[in-house]
This record gives sequence, structure tokens and C-alpha cells, in this order.
Amino acid sequence: MIDAATIHQCADPGLKPGVVEKFIRVAGSPDPLAVTIRAGNRVILVMPPKTPDDAMELVRRYVGQAMVRVGVTQYPAGLGVTDVAELKPDLVDVCANIRMGTALFGKVYRIVVKWYGAPVDEAFGDAIDAWKTGYFDGKYVFDQPDPGSLPAHKDELDIGDKPLKGDDAAKSATVTDNGARQVKEPDDPNKAGIRIDLTVIGVDKPK
Repeated sequence: MIDAATIHQCADPGLKPGVVEKFIRVAGSPDPLAVTIRAGNRVILVMPPKTPDDAMELVRRYVGQAMVRVGVTQYPAGLGVTDVAELKPDLVDVCANIRMGTALFGKVYRIVVKWYGAPVDEAFGDAIDAWKTGYFDGKYVFDQPDPGSLPAHKDELDIGDKPLKGDDAAKSATVTDNGARQVKEPDDPNKAGIRIDLTVIGVDKPK
């Protein structure tokens, strides 16, 4: 398990400690070497890595072919990377992973809060869902611009100190302008934040 002192030391200061702890508890992993690989809705089972080198070998093998999440925050490996050679062992370093993951989740959370208009419990639940799927309101959330500081709200709740209601953390729908709910797009390995041209390494792109 990752201790609270490490989380507070390494996390992005733009997020409240309670939000960071709940984010890692709900969406992350206690194992800094954890690598999760998905192709569409299918999880690809791999041998759990025992060393940082083993973990990075898995990441490099699957980045560009599937959605790869790694480390304490299950950070989307390959985000913004143009070549597998650019992937760094920082991904499996506890502090670096927490720093990168909480900074990116902070942006996702602010995007969702702006959509809601206030930092309500539902916003956190949908932010977790967006982190896991990569989508919010029909858009690939990791590519969206950061809206900046959270909107002021006199009744703002510190959701880090409150349990989620119902299935908020696992919701997979958004509300359209007419009030109807629509299912968000499933994971798309082609939009996992990867900019790698697989043709140059002789690997076919996912169908």
C-alpha cells in the first residue's frame, strides 16, 4: 500500500489531499508495477511484472496496440509519446507516477466540474469514469484543454471526505442537452493518447 505521506509529498498541489487519496483508492493500484492492458472491452491477461524493467517491457510491447495503464495511478502510458523509445521508467516510479497521474486527473476533474458548474459528488464520480474510459461528454478527455481553476461555490463539498453515492464511481453515461442519458463511447485503443506510427515498426494497427 502507498502511505499517505508519499501521496501528499508527490501529488499535484492543485488537488485537495482528500480528492487525491480517493482518486488513487478508487481508480489506482497499490502496486507501483501494475500494468493493465485493454483492447476494446477485453482485458489482456499478462504475467504480473516483478521488476521495473519487466513492467516497462510490457508497456513498450503493448503501447500503440492497446490501452495501457501503469503504476499507482494507472496512468495512460504513451500519452503524448511519438515513439516507444520516449517511454521512461518514471511510469513505474511511485512518486513520479503519482505526480503525473494526479496532474492529469486534476485536469479531467476540472473539465467535469466545469460541465456541472460546481464541484459536486457527481462530478467526482464522472471524473473517475472519464479517467478509466478516456471519454467525457463524447470527447476524448485527455486531449481537451485544461479549463483552469475550479468554479467558486459557497456550498462546495470536499468529496475526499465523503463516500460516493450509489454507482457514481462507475457511471458510464452523460446527460445530453435534452435531459436524456447516453452511454459514453467505449475504450478506443487508437485514442489512448498514443501518437505512434506502427507501420514503421512492422506492426499492424488494431482493426
